[in-house]
Amino acid sequence: MHDSSPPAPAIEVEDLYKSYGAVRALNGASLNVIRGEVFGLVGPNGAGKSTLIKAICGVLKPDAGTVSVFGMDAGRDRHAIRRRLGYMPQEPALYDDLSPRENLVFFGRGYGTTDLDRRIRESLELVGLRDRQGDALHTFSGGMRQRASLACALMREPKLLILDEPTAGVDPTLKQVFWRHFHKLKRRGVTIFLTTNMMDEALRCDRVAVIRGGRILVTEPPETIRARGRTRVTLELAGGGAREEEVSGYEEQLPRLLEGYGLSGDVKRISINQPSFEEVVLSMITESRGKPAETGKAPAGGRNGDPEH
Repeated sequence: MHDSSPPAPAIEVEDLYKSYGAVRALNGASLNVIRGEVFGLVGPNGAGKSTLIKAICGVLKPDAGTVSVFGMDAGRDRHAIRRRLGYMPQEPALYDDLSPRENLVFFGRGYGTTDLDRRIRESLELVGLRDRQGDALHTFSGGMRQRASLACALMREPKLLILDEPTAGVDPTLKQVFWRHFHKLKRRGVTIFLTTNMMDEALRCDRVAVIRGGRILVTEPPETIRARGRTRVTLELAGGGAREEEVSGYEEQLPRLLEGYGLSGDVKRISINQPSFEEVVLSMITESRGKPAETGKAPAGGRNGDPEH
C-alpha cells in the first residue's frame, strides 16, 4: 500500500523568540526541515540566521517557542542530538597552532568517533587538505581554514549537517566539490541545513527560507520563490507599436495575454524580462522593512516562556 503520510521532519521550529537586551534577534520564527533535504536559509546580516542555528544546536535558550530535532527537544536532549549532528560555524572554531590532522584527532576523540583513522583520511581527502594536513592552521588562508572546519563537521558521519555560510572564501572549483559531496550526503539520507548569502547556492537547495528581522518571510522551493516576482512582457507589433505588461507567473498568464492576438502575425517579437531569484528575494526583504515591527516582550506561552537572564 502506498504510504501517503508526509515526510518526517528533521527540524521543527515554532514561534521562536530571542532577545539580547533591547535587540530582538528572533521574532516569532517558525520553520520545518524535512529529513533528507538540502534546506537553505537566506537573509541580510543581523536577520537572525546565526541565532536560529544556535537554538537548533541547543547552545542557546530561546525566550519563547519550541525547537525539536529528530523529535527531541533541542534544549533538554541536546547531548543526544549532538551525537547525530555535524556543525560548521561561520568562523572556524579550530586550534591555530595545530595542523588539520591534529585538529581532527582532537575533535574526533572528543566525539568518540569510531574508526578514527579512516574518518580523518576521508575528511581530509574530501576538502583537499591531504597534502597540507601536517601544516599549522595559522599558515592557512581563510578558504583553507573553511576546508578544515568542514572536515571537522563531517567527522561524526552526521545525520544532520548544519553549515553556517560553508563556502565563504572558498574558490569556485572547491565550491563545486563541496556541493557534489553535499548532494551525495543527501542521497545517503543526511539532512543539510545551511545559511548563505550567495544566491547561486540557494538555488541548489530543495527549499529556501527567507528571514528578516527574526521572522521567516517565506519557505518554498527556489523556483517557486522566483515565480513570485513580476515578469515584464513586451510585445512588439508589426505596425510598429509595442505593448508592455507585467504579469506574475508568466507561464500561466502569457497565453491569456496573447489570446487577443489569436497567434496571428500581428506579434513581431515577444521579449520576456523575468526577475532573477536574487532580485525577488531582495524585493521581499525590502518590502518587509516597511511593515511595522512588533514591540514589547515575547509571549510567555511557549515551552520556554521565561526569558533567559
